[in-house]
Amino acid sequence: MPLQVNIRHVKEKEVRLRGQLPVAELDLENDDELVRARLPLRYDLTAEILGEAILVQGRLELTLDCECARCLKPFEHRMELGHWTAHLALEGPEKAALKDDLADLTPYLREDILLELPQHPLCEADCAGLPNRAKQNKTKSASPTEGSSAWAELNKLKF
Repeated sequence: MPLQVNIRHVKEKEVRLRGQLPVAELDLENDDELVRARLPLRYDLTAEILGEAILVQGRLELTLDCECARCLKPFEHRMELGHWTAHLALEGPEKAALKDDLADLTPYLREDILLELPQHPLCEADCAGLPNRAKQNKTKSASPTEGSSAWAELNKLKF
């Protein structure tokens, strides 16, 4: 069930929304193999009237299952949007879609969560990567012009 707020209730008084939203409801169509969401989104929001709009503010938390982009080690990343805000216009060209006096907050949540997903997840900021790969990189950088390199073969050519 999507996260919705009843406009009539908000017009009467401030409404508090607190709970969990299954990750399937968010429809996060993320093609990144290193970042997956499986646990529900936790939210604590307040909705209130602000002129001809509804202002929704609060906190969002989502725990992601990630793999380090350098060493492929699995780890959890806790994504927090501590000051999340959405402005739902009730009039004009950007009017929020209403169905039976309910405004669906899910598309607004989805958009901001997708923007906050880690693009290059790392288990630690100073992750050195795969152990064997790090050793190979050190030995290659130590002797870049040895006789068996491609440059040495090109230098042998006579024109």
